[in-house]
Amino acid sequence: MSSHTRLDFAHPQGLVAGVDEVGRGPLAGPVVTAAVILDPARPIAGLADSKVLTERRREALFDEIRDKALCWALGRAEVEEIDTLNILQATMLAMRRAVLALDPAPRHALVDGNRCPDLPCSAEAIVKGDGTVAVISAASILAKVSRDREMTALDAEYPGYGLAGHKGYPTRAHLAALAELGVSPIHRRSFAPVRRLLEN
Repeated sequence: MSSHTRLDFAHPQGLVAGVDEVGRGPLAGPVVTAAVILDPARPIAGLADSKVLTERRREALFDEIRDKALCWALGRAEVEEIDTLNILQATMLAMRRAVLALDPAPRHALVDGNRCPDLPCSAEAIVKGDGTVAVISAASILAKVSRDREMTALDAEYPGYGLAGHKGYPTRAHLAALAELGVSPIHRRSFAPVRRLLEN
């Protein structure tokens, strides 16, 4: 067990939240974040980085985390906020929203990545924490399943782009659809492939 994992429940300040995001890289849709405080009395087996889990396993863990966690919350930043603030600042805002929505409030936050949002509690950034710290893994699963479901729903609203498959990421198929169909209201205009189409 790593020292970071021990921090989950043995942190001297008490309740520790894990925080992660999904959706920094896509050309479309919001960035979605999750914050979660796990219950040491109700352990969850198999927590791992959401990206290495099968969709079926992620879905099962999503339900288990929501059932067993002391508390959890989602945060988000919309496309308009991403385009106005830039993706990094929008992600920090979404993370802050998720943490502020937790009840009880955490005394400390473990944040995946190399920087922390402005929070009312102490926080530390842990690079690749979603694969090494259970409570961050839980947050990554909540964020990914939530965003994937939303992008699948948006696929029906904006057909032709293949959003249910690539979830907004800049795949070859997505770029080809963008060139053919043009830019939709859920595309991030500040991202280069989208911006170039608008400038042509």
